[in-house]
Amino acid sequence: MDAVLPPRCLKCGALVEAQGSLCMTCWPQLRLLAPPCCTCCGYPFESDLEVALCAACMAQPPRYARARSVLAYDEGSRDLILAFKHADRGDLTMPFARWMARAGAELLAEADLIAPLPLHWRRLLFRRYNQAALLATAIGRIAGRPVMPDLLRRHRATPKQGHLSRSARRRNVQGAFRLSEKHESMIAGKRLLLIDDVITTGATVESCARILLDRGAAAVDVLALAQVIRPRSVTSA
Repeated sequence: MDAVLPPRCLKCGALVEAQGSLCMTCWPQLRLLAPPCCTCCGYPFESDLEVALCAACMAQPPRYARARSVLAYDEGSRDLILAFKHADRGDLTMPFARWMARAGAELLAEADLIAPLPLHWRRLLFRRYNQAALLATAIGRIAGRPVMPDLLRRHRATPKQGHLSRSARRRNVQGAFRLSEKHESMIAGKRLLLIDDVITTGATVESCARILLDRGAAAVDVLALAQVIRPRSVTSA
């Protein structure tokens, strides 16, 4: 197959040694997120603190327990992620899923069930696929964890949130999600792992976590491909 379809960089298309990889020019453009970081939201720290929360999580702890992401969503990663979201780049699913499985190994080891963040049916009809569901299915296969693609439903369409503030995003998604009634009995006492492509302010994943916890889930973690990193202060805990 490599002779017919030689391996090419996922981002720029240059020839590479293995399928599903990046070239030596594109790989350094990505900012990988790794410890030290906030033990709750995964925000990266410059100094190594044994146990620490960022100031935002200290001031207002999220409803989810832990969130982890592979990449910073910035100039280096944006084109690659947008191609996956909007340009039918299904070939990116498995490489991204492998990255996420490594970054979220601790979360996956404790997860009883994996579920993607849902799209509203109109957006799904327009886009033709839910990128979070593709990632969740692939990650579940890699980690050997059950996946429930329809655990949550987005019953109310919301405007795009790219330009909204954190508080505006929370208002925007309030009441937009529901737990599928047929699955409600299956989450009681379970630790759930939500899969998303990009965490911006965390308002969407927090809204979903709140629903699951209120319906009996023991804990909710979040694993995303990328996270928007904005400057914030750090408070040790």
